[in-house]
Amino acid sequence: MEENFQLGPDDGRLLLRTGRSGLGRRAGHDLTIEATRWSAVVEAREPLSASSVEVTVEVDALEVREGTGGAMPLSGNDRAEIRKNLRKTLDSGRHPRITFVSTGIGDDAVEGDLTIMGRTKPVRIGAALEDGRVRGSVTVTQTRWGIKPYSAFFGALRLADDVEVEFDLKLPA
Repeated sequence: MEENFQLGPDDGRLLLRTGRSGLGRRAGHDLTIEATRWSAVVEAREPLSASSVEVTVEVDALEVREGTGGAMPLSGNDRAEIRKNLRKTLDSGRHPRITFVSTGIGDDAVEGDLTIMGRTKPVRIGAALEDGRVRGSVTVTQTRWGIKPYSAFFGALRLADDVEVEFDLKLPA
């Protein structure tokens, strides 16, 4: 069996979840950010280990969907400011895309190379296929890719270094 297909936002969600640290963490929000423009090319083969996946995420299409915690509810101005800071932090002008290219696929994980801001590092993504859906997650430690986590109030409020990346996708029938 060999099947090639493309996936995108119509097929499921790709989310980033951030946390807070620092003395001022009560003022900030834990964020849920959605990739609204992304694509995946999947080559499905038997055996599964012969398959491959390539994913591309447009940095400028990362949108704040939710902010929990914090001293005040997340406002429209807050969302706009977070978007601006996200693009600045990830240097979207020079590095408009985040990419993942698989190097190995197993029953419960996909291994591959994640490139953020021009730096490529290996990652292992936990993944499960069930009822025509593939779900999974990976923790991305920003400093591993040379990203300085966002901070405010002279460092009293900081974005936690670890960002959870989660996906839930419906595969073509």
